[in-house]
Amino acid sequence: MGKTIPSYRIAIEDEISRWKGFRNALSTEKEKQAFDQIIDMSRNLASAGSCACNPILFEPMAMSILVAQQKKIQELENQLSNLPLQKSRETYTWLNLQTATFSIG
Repeated sequence: MGKTIPSYRIAIEDEISRWKGFRNALSTEKEKQAFDQIIDMSRNLASAGSCACNPILFEPMAMSILVAQQKKIQELENQLSNLPLQKSRETYTWLNLQTATFSIG
């Protein structure tokens, strides 16, 4: 009989446990929190990662993280585009920072 292959979710938890030394070496609590958030991103998209059929476990984990990051970037861009224009000494639009107008006085 062949060897049983663990589920993707079990396999990523094993991979994550291998990164504990890296996490512990991070110097600030903010860095550790950021690391934990990134790891959670790979967990949240585990169902997609399990369909990747990739022998290198870290690749679908990394892709899951990139997809979650891109989703967050798109959400932030949408929020920025819905903000009203700010009027101050510098008038600018959030979507086109290159067309900044500065008034002196």
